[in-house]
Amino acid sequence: MQVKKEKEKSGESSSSSSLSAVSDLVGSLDEQRLYREVTLALRTGLRDARSDFSFLRLHGLRNILKFMRSVASNDSTINLFAHTQSIPSLQVVPVLFQHSLHECEDQIVNNLDHIFSVHPLKIKSPSTDAEVSLALRVLEGCCLLHKESTLFAHQFKAIQVLMNILATRGALEQGACLDALISLMLDSSINQTDFEECNGIEEVALLIGDKQADENLRMKCGEFLLLLIGHVNGREGAPMAAVHEDIRRLLGEKSASLIWAASQFGSTLDPEQRLTALHIQARRVLESLDLY
Repeated sequence: MQVKKEKEKSGESSSSSSLSAVSDLVGSLDEQRLYREVTLALRTGLRDARSDFSFLRLHGLRNILKFMRSVASNDSTINLFAHTQSIPSLQVVPVLFQHSLHECEDQIVNNLDHIFSVHPLKIKSPSTDAEVSLALRVLEGCCLLHKESTLFAHQFKAIQVLMNILATRGALEQGACLDALISLMLDSSINQTDFEECNGIEEVALLIGDKQADENLRMKCGEFLLLLIGHVNGREGAPMAAVHEDIRRLLGEKSASLIWAASQFGSTLDPEQRLTALHIQARRVLESLDLY
């Protein structure tokens, strides 16, 4: 009887081990399948994003952004995406700055050698407003999902590039630019330093203070200042430790005090409530500026 019981226990243990091995195998296969899907989606999107033609780059950026939104819903896929960004051929940020966010120089013909040569002159179509805006959204997503992307962006002088977009492009790109700037500077002292050296606060203050500017853009500037102050306030020795004083100098005591107080909102709110509160506080900031 005792021998029979020991055999049954041994059989149960063997069965349990077999089930565990099968489960591990299935899990490993699922992870490999998911990794193949992630890398395939990136390779396909990046192939188009490297194109010489703007309409193809736009198509590639749309696919990358769609892919990143699906990635953001799951911790395991976020980790897979982060792993892919250690592989040069799959890195997204360099492609953005080498193509969509790259300022195309005028195609000046210095000589006519290309006419008599068998090699045609290579022409790259400039980035459209929609392409620049979409590239900025992809950049924002990369920095939020993968912190090292902020360092990749710094290597391409991202803050200087984005400040130029903010100063020269339309409202569509400017709004996306402000969102991307926040993601670039989040916990990145090196990008915060670049922003300060570019007189970034002055540029944003000019936009929010311009009553003839697009109202939605001014609202976005208000949200930007609230998020910026809320993030860097009180950090002694931080690159932007004096940002509150800069805003006080540029926008006045009343508006600066309102921005400082309003920036402390929402620590206990859920994401949707926090976003609503951000819109409300940004509206109050605009109203305080428009009173004068």
